[in-house]
Amino acid sequence: MQTDPSSTQLRASAPQILEAAIADVEQRLAALAQTLLERDSRGVDTAAVELQRALATALDCFSRHRGPVPTALRQRLAQASGQVASQRDTLARATAALDRAIEVLIPREAAVYNARGAAALAAHSGVVKA
Repeated sequence: MQTDPSSTQLRASAPQILEAAIADVEQRLAALAQTLLERDSRGVDTAAVELQRALATALDCFSRHRGPVPTALRQRLAQASGQVASQRDTLARATAALDRAIEVLIPREAAVYNARGAAALAAHSGVVKA
């Protein structure tokens, strides 16, 4: 029985393909972390898009992979997943803090900031209308 050399080569290179996919995700995670530290909003947007692409590619590679995934690659993938979750939590906390700061600076129900501001202000100002 003769095997197809190209399929044998693909099976042999499968761990290298998975390795490259995980390495790309790790690289994109590091780039996103760096842009977050630098507070570079454009860089964060770019890095986040690149990370999403790398994650989609890695997911595709792993879903096409036949056979067991080497333990070291599974551990690296789990670690990358943990880093994504950590960065998501950090961004959520930062967003909540920013929202609170904006709420203090510009209250949502302040009479002077809404369309009925003048009427609401006059009603509560103590001025008596004749």
